[in-house]
Amino acid sequence: MKELIEFLPLILPLVAVQLALLGYTLYHILTHKTYKRGSRGLWLCLTLILSNLIGPILYLALGRDNT
Repeated sequence: MKELIEFLPLILPLVAVQLALLGYTLYHILTHKTYKRGSRGLWLCLTLILSNLIGPILYLALGRDNT
């Protein structure tokens, strides 16, 4: 338990960034109708299944259409 408390100042900012990125990605998926590749359902599934940093980064890099 003591080891976890020592790493807490490092873990909390990473968790905050992860949640903010996931929130932005879900918002973007739900509010836009066009995607470079795939569909809304595909990106929702990938983002939620890979909800660490991988899913949102994949969507922002490969799926997001700039329109």
